Amino acid sequence: MKKTTLTIRLDEDLERLLTQATRRLKRTRSELAREALRRYSRLLQLGDLRSRVLPFAEARGLLTDDDVFEQIS
Repeated sequence: MKKTTLTIRLDEDLERLLTQATRRLKRTRSELAREALRRYSRLLQLGDLRSRVLPFAEARGLLTDDDVFEQIS
């Protein structure tokens, strides 16, 4: 797998939060940044999927998460 380098600028607050997280989790800055990007990308995908499915769910009366859980339980 080809790897590339990404350089980003962090403000002081974000730098401090990242440093604290690396110490607490004993992971590198790169590992945490990659994980954050993966999670954010997945959240975007979930949002896209949800917006495509929503009209079909609403047509079946599934308006809340509780409605869905009730149907699948």
